[in-house]
Amino acid sequence: MPKDFPRSRRIAEQVQRELSDIIRLELKDPRVGMITLTDVEVTPDNAHARVYFTLLGEASRIDEAAAGLQHAAGYLRSQLAHRLKLRVVPQLHFEYDASVERGIRVSQLIDAAVAEDAKRKRRKK
Repeated sequence: MPKDFPRSRRIAEQVQRELSDIIRLELKDPRVGMITLTDVEVTPDNAHARVYFTLLGEASRIDEAAAGLQHAAGYLRSQLAHRLKLRVVPQLHFEYDASVERGIRVSQLIDAAVAEDAKRKRRKK
């Protein structure tokens, strides 16, 4: 059996698209504001899906948004069942994706290092 499960990946991508629409258009929980779903990983048996999200704004709202998403997981799953033609609709588990913040921080560090290097080169001239 191949290591990459193409069907699982296609299901994960479809779940991500549909969940994005449902959250944006139908979910009215104020704890879940402007979130972005960054990735979905579905287990090979389609029983569980780990949904990664990111949130712009203050870091204090991360736990609040995660609690809101987890609270709405049953509703989101039932809406997915109406939209997807799957025998088993995965249970949803939400996790905050800190990779975007880490990427921004690394980019800032690189920019600062380049600027410092440029300053040193100008001083030597």
